[in-house]
Amino acid sequence: MARSTVRPVVRLRSTAGTGVTYVTRKNRLNDPDRLVLRKYDPVAGRHVDFREDR
Repeated sequence: MARSTVRPVVRLRSTAGTGVTYVTRKNRLNDPDRLVLRKYDPVAGRHVDFREDR
């Protein structure tokens, strides 16, 4: 898949402070703000919010 500036690769960092990260892509036209997803943190052992890290 070709890289583009419209759908950049972003790093999601756990808000639990464990240092766990996920890597995903987002559409800047639809989501110009920082992305927040609720995903599983294996270190914390529960679902927590992951915020886009720049």
